[in-house]
Amino acid sequence: MGELSSTEIGHRLKAFRLGSEYSAEDIASKIGISRAALYRYEKGDPPKLETLESIAELLGVSLTSLMGVGVEYVSSAVSFFERMRQAESVSEHLFVMFGPVSYLLTTDEFDEVLSVVLKEGLSSGLPDLRQARRAVDEILAILKERKKAYQKRKPSIVSLVSAAELERFLRNGFIGTYDLPPDIIKERKAIARRELENVLDMLEKQPIGVQIGILRDSIPSTSFQIFRQPGSSTLAISPFRLGEFPNVRLGVAMITSAPEALALHEKMVTELWDRSLKGPAAAAFLKKLIQEAGS
Repeated sequence: MGELSSTEIGHRLKAFRLGSEYSAEDIASKIGISRAALYRYEKGDPPKLETLESIAELLGVSLTSLMGVGVEYVSSAVSFFERMRQAESVSEHLFVMFGPVSYLLTTDEFDEVLSVVLKEGLSSGLPDLRQARRAVDEILAILKERKKAYQKRKPSIVSLVSAAELERFLRNGFIGTYDLPPDIIKERKAIARRELENVLDMLEKQPIGVQIGILRDSIPSTSFQIFRQPGSSTLAISPFRLGEFPNVRLGVAMITSAPEALALHEKMVTELWDRSLKGPAAAAFLKKLIQEAGS
């Protein structure tokens, strides 16, 4: 992600374009290029610097973010999840701290309910409600592509989860707003329970390439994921979340391959993993948590 290459620039261009209010036709028209040329740039053809500058200005991103120099700042969840999809498509190892559990390890039912939860969390008073709903549809499509690619490629994954987030997910249920009828809340709590039973199943069966650690003490307040590729690694730090009361509207994510940022987060992953519950101990803890929530 941090490489200054036309292919990586094309990936970022596509991600920022998807997260913008403009269609490919709009961008091409405003910049004075053909739509076919724009798609060629997204596939890796090197654009002229002045063309990149015009696109960056139109999309409201810095030229350095578009080129991948230093840190990419991403305010659109659509763009961010597309960048994650791109990185995962070439990664061999993933280190994940996204609550309540890594999206890649969730069930098909999670996907079905997530569509409802994301939209019910949108306030009817939003001035851009129609655009927000369209963004949710784009996010869901990208997420499904991420999961499909993960299940096909099976990179190894280390998922660190917070016991407090697991407990909150069980207590609140898989909901996007408090203003739900009691019967719906009861149903969403049952869905959350089934999702964590899936995590419990993985802890007990320990499938190859999947490691889950449960943290009972303090955890970072932001979510992050490290993508390890042959010869390079990338770090993504995100304010966006997909659990109960999800957030796909507000915040600024950061993506970087800076050695210092990676070294510090890899050190944190090691420390968190070392003090987390794993294997049978994690399974026993989660099983008790689920039983207590149902009593």
